[in-house]
Amino acid sequence: MLDGIIGNRTLSILEKALDGASLRQKVIANNLANVDTPGYKAMEVTFEEQLARACRTNRVGEQLHTSHPRHLQINSEENGGEPRITVLEGSVIRNDRNNVDIDREMARLAKNTIYYDTVAQIMNNEFRLLRMAISEGRR
Repeated sequence: MLDGIIGNRTLSILEKALDGASLRQKVIANNLANVDTPGYKAMEVTFEEQLARACRTNRVGEQLHTSHPRHLQINSEENGGEPRITVLEGSVIRNDRNNVDIDREMARLAKNTIYYDTVAQIMNNEFRLLRMAISEGRR
């Protein structure tokens, strides 16, 4: 959305990072809410690797253009940095088949909060630079 308005690739990448961190926060909160639900399987969100791959293309969500059918498409299988939710099926912590580890979830919550705040601060600095460039242009 921001990329179409402002045309800044950095802001588009930061927007996707914030979206992924926001979704991760919701999934962690859901895991914590279901810590005592029998049979509940914890979920997690991954998006950093997809976002890094998307950053290697011309724009987030776009693929590199090829001039020959035999050229390799670097980002052909990726989804443009979109987050993925996966269910953690492999481990069982308790007898009721619930695998939510509250200590792990609280650590993930703290880590994600720091990540979100950092990305938001970087995005705020980008907007500050844009405002400064616009206001200096008026002089």
